[in-house]
Amino acid sequence: MFKKNVAPRQMQQVWAGPSMDRHHPQQSYIYKVVLLGCSSVGKSSIAFRYVKHDFKESLPTVGCSFFTQLVCLETATIKLEIWDTAGQEKYHSVCHLYYRGANAAVLVYDIAKQETFARAKIWLRELEKEFLHDEIVIVLVGNKTDLAAQREVTFEEAEAFAKSKSLMYMETSAKSNYQVTEVFMAIAQELLKQEQQKESALQPQSWKKSRVDLQEPSSQTKKCCMN
Repeated sequence: MFKKNVAPRQMQQVWAGPSMDRHHPQQSYIYKVVLLGCSSVGKSSIAFRYVKHDFKESLPTVGCSFFTQLVCLETATIKLEIWDTAGQEKYHSVCHLYYRGANAAVLVYDIAKQETFARAKIWLRELEKEFLHDEIVIVLVGNKTDLAAQREVTFEEAEAFAKSKSLMYMETSAKSNYQVTEVFMAIAQELLKQEQQKESALQPQSWKKSRVDLQEPSSQTKKCCMN
């Protein structure tokens, strides 16, 4: 199967620090993050809370909504392009057009609705058809922890599933602003970590060479020259 290139776009370098050291520019990257999940699990509310720092009850998304947010890390500046996809079944056949080329995916379910967790597993299978394991960062997110009294999916159940699939797992509440920023920060940090590992692997190896002091001959050389 053809696998689409999901390499990040590199932005113009930003000079970091008060001294504006041009010998050590801060790298900047652009990554595409897609939100997937059933309708009404809170994907749009998560995106709105993260980008606008506010909460609103959203109407069902039509097609796809788009947000951007800058994440300033110690060694790089990252621009996240957040694609909030529609969760209604009628849009399922076209959603793959939105997550193609993604660098990260957030699979959102409602902790108070077991069927949305089952649906998140289906979205994961769709991603596995499109991407190789090391081509995309996937975070499983149980939203609406403010509805803990109606919880149907336990933390342990979701966490165990995430571990079995090598996914990151977090629980959030867009309404009470619980761990929403942390989700995207974790994504940014993991993407940067992978990027740095790739760049390090591409750098030429520095082979160690034995050093010979040409000014101080060895004891064997001294004996030879004295004969």
